[in-house]
Amino acid sequence: MIAVEDLRKRYGKTQAVDGLSFTVEPGRVVGFLGPNGAGKTTTLRILLGLVHANSGQATILGKRYSQLERPFCQVGAVLEASGFHPGRKARNHLRVLARAGHAPAKRVDEVLATVGLEGAAKKRVGGYSLGMRQRLALASALLGDPGVLILDEPANGLDPEGIRWLRDFLRSLAAEGRAVLISSHVLSEVEQTVDEVVIINKGKLVAHGSVEELKRGKDGRVRVASPQAKALEEKLAKAGFVVTEDGEALLVAGATSAQVGEIAASSSLVLHELTPLATQLEDVFLDLTSEEKT
Repeated sequence: MIAVEDLRKRYGKTQAVDGLSFTVEPGRVVGFLGPNGAGKTTTLRILLGLVHANSGQATILGKRYSQLERPFCQVGAVLEASGFHPGRKARNHLRVLARAGHAPAKRVDEVLATVGLEGAAKKRVGGYSLGMRQRLALASALLGDPGVLILDEPANGLDPEGIRWLRDFLRSLAAEGRAVLISSHVLSEVEQTVDEVVIINKGKLVAHGSVEELKRGKDGRVRVASPQAKALEEKLAKAGFVVTEDGEALLVAGATSAQVGEIAASSSLVLHELTPLATQLEDVFLDLTSEEKT
């Protein structure tokens, strides 16, 4: 389990993290989201003992990272996929890490197979693509078979097949009872992968819940087309809905398709299209983190 409680960190005049609290339970994949400069990386570094907080707590399995008895086997982390010697072969890189972390030597080939790099194990890392380095970084995090994973932008550099593999893999890790925290800017992929999202902005928590809960909290939109568009727009605006043009159609915010249809029917207006638009995580994210909200 990961627990962040009233966490605060200041750099000079900049409040990087401001009273942040959230948890990641075993068996859950949680997306950690926020615009650039929101405080995500600082929070992850505090969790991993790389930065000291000014106040509050960030614990893993009930302890600060520095207090864990076997951190290599309890926490797997990837903050960036660039900490490799370019002249070293992938298998040798993992052998060094396994020895340092007192992990069984057999784990090296196991994690290479797990991340799909067994065929490139004898290649020098300098010849790896960004996606392959991401897989190697994930293999490094898995060496100790940890119960907690903290991953910063794990999909960066992966092709569509790799992203799909990562999605299924993270879900399988959670199914085994592990707690998984991932930071990502690929919101469409996060939406398909996580159980919950934590959204922060300017160091503060702005939302925490399941994707569906957050999407339900945002007003829906309806796309409607009519040969009597002007009259329909006037009727919808009079009913209190915000209407904007979308090509030859209208977008109606805060309405259901039934409401729009009833307004059109009551005025005998013809409709050629009436389509409810599903709210995306991206819409929720942008709404919660826009400058107008801060």
